[in-house]
Amino acid sequence: MSGPAILRCTMPVPDWAPPLDHEALETVLTKVRGWQPFDGESLLDDVGAVLDGVVPGEEALEGHGLRLRGHLMQLVAIAVAGKAGQMDSEVEQLIERARRLRAEAMPGDHLQAVGHLRRMAWSVNELHERLGALKCLREAA
Repeated sequence: MSGPAILRCTMPVPDWAPPLDHEALETVLTKVRGWQPFDGESLLDDVGAVLDGVVPGEEALEGHGLRLRGHLMQLVAIAVAGKAGQMDSEVEQLIERARRLRAEAMPGDHLQAVGHLRRMAWSVNELHERLGALKCLREAA
């Protein structure tokens, strides 16, 4: 009784080489570590907190601003990656508005800062809804 035949490769096999160099792999790893999954529930909570009839207190303004800027950045990245701006002129306008608002500094005056936050929240909400309508987001669809 003989066992199974063992096949042997007689051709040389080249050594494996990584697809990226060390520096490029480090860049990819840094981006993967910093990645945050899309959280539609958190987005809607933040939009609601700013657009609510109650004016946010001064102590909450900076936190709201950081979160809304993060939502804007993430939605713009999703829109650009999905080429939504090329498919829809409204998305392109929303992307441009989002970039402008995100780049603006928070005003020092409390009521002006609230106005700025509300403009950002509306921009987040509109871009979120439009990307959902275009099926670029599963959560908003």
